[in-house]
Amino acid sequence: MQSKEIKKSKRFLDDQKSKKMEISDIKKILKKYKDVFEVLENYDKTRELPFQRKRIDITLSIETINKLKKLKEKTGKPISQIIEEKFQ
Repeated sequence: MQSKEIKKSKRFLDDQKSKKMEISDIKKILKKYKDVFEVLENYDKTRELPFQRKRIDITLSIETINKLKKLKEKTGKPISQIIEEKFQ
């Protein structure tokens, strides 16, 4: 009888150790990929990813539009990329 109980208790302890290892592994993963989990959490709330792009309509003066077109020709970059770089 005692040997069965000892085996059960050993099995129980082994199970507990493996659970602790699993939890520690989860904590390591959460720490390592914290920024990814934050992005996914934000996606769950907003349904938007930070690297997604949206099209918007804006009104600009002719002078500003011409300046942007000149920059586009000079750099070879799209106007949207020129604007984004100014805000980053």
